[in-house]
Amino acid sequence: MIAILDYGSGNLRSAERAFQLADLNVIVSSDPKTCIDAAGLVVPGVGAFAACMDQLKSVGGDEIINTRMAKGKAIFGICVGMQILFQSSTEKQKSLGLGILPGNIEEITAPVLPHMGWNTVSAPSNSKLFETVAADSFYFVHSYAAKEKIDGAVNTIANYGEDFLAAVEFENVVATQFHPEKSGEAGAKLISNWVALL
Repeated sequence: MIAILDYGSGNLRSAERAFQLADLNVIVSSDPKTCIDAAGLVVPGVGAFAACMDQLKSVGGDEIINTRMAKGKAIFGICVGMQILFQSSTEKQKSLGLGILPGNIEEITAPVLPHMGWNTVSAPSNSKLFETVAADSFYFVHSYAAKEKIDGAVNTIANYGEDFLAAVEFENVVATQFHPEKSGEAGAKLISNWVALL
């Protein structure tokens, strides 16, 4: 079973539909036991970093994610759901994240923000997430991102004004700055690649 963490942030229904294409047994839930026991946990997120962290903590989502990390169970962060896995963000004011991934979230240096629309990525050859879709484009909507590669991780890069982390695969965590649920066939394949690893 795949659980999509419901903490009041993210495109829950579109994420649910997208993951159901790869696994029929998908549930949207904030129940701790359900979310901890699931084979995979999806952490969506839209909006401001600090607000997402507040909402996450209000339903005990931080404890759910930390428990899954301790158990080595699969987690998939999407957009701000990726960002909150990092140590902190400078969006509006400095806010602390979960600290699961090293590094900080910073505003992208680009002529126009937000970065909105389709963009290609540069995935390394050992990426399991991007198998057969490394040359495809994915849908982004964001102004902030992680900019530093993570040692020991599979780092996938995109460029909009400057390079930033489009995705990361690190131990039991995968995370994408783009929205796979809005990325058509390429996004659907990427999701199915993750499900196949569970």
